[in-house]
Amino acid sequence: MRPPLRAVAILAAVAAFVTGCSSGDDWSQPHAKPTAVGTLGPGFVDPSARPAPEATITPRPGSWTGVHPSADYRVVLLTAGADAPTKALVAAVEQWAEEEHVDLRTVTPDGPHDLLHAVTRALEMAPDLIVSAGNDLIDPLALVTASHLSQQFLVVGAELAEPTHNVTAVDWSGASFRGEGLGMSSTYDAASFTAERCAAAIRAGVAAVLNDLTGIVIWLDQH
Repeated sequence: MRPPLRAVAILAAVAAFVTGCSSGDDWSQPHAKPTAVGTLGPGFVDPSARPAPEATITPRPGSWTGVHPSADYRVVLLTAGADAPTKALVAAVEQWAEEEHVDLRTVTPDGPHDLLHAVTRALEMAPDLIVSAGNDLIDPLALVTASHLSQQFLVVGAELAEPTHNVTAVDWSGASFRGEGLGMSSTYDAASFTAERCAAAIRAGVAAVLNDLTGIVIWLDQH
């Protein structure tokens, strides 16, 4: 017996919905290398002198706002911690991804014992960019990033003590955590992680990465 036409229509609609969702979410397929849409404004960097590795630059406030990621930008947000600064950074990254139509996925460790494994899981997803938010991830990242030089990392609200060319950081006086071995900066201020500054951090950091200005620290005391 043939199924009723209504049942056939429902099954077809479900199949179409599932197919549409899976095709848009499939990162196993290659895609074009992401590029910067728009250009950096005056004062982001000195155009006549490219920043040296591990250099710190202080861009002019707002000089990054004209840069956007190209379509289908694949980003993993790697985050650990329930403190207010980390939550503010996560909210900023999520809002940026929504506004820029970024394909964002989130990896969160299952406790302190899972921090290093969480970094590995993010790497296995092979995104265009891994964004790290949370001081607990700094030491695990320091162990892993130098062995995966083809993967771009962006650390917001902290930095690695000795970053390789694939690790870019956005920091400021009230943040600047560089790992347990160095302790917390004397200028650390949780209140400095405002929504405005965190939004500037993700946008300035991504603008730098998309323009191949990597392996540096972007200092945002003014934003």
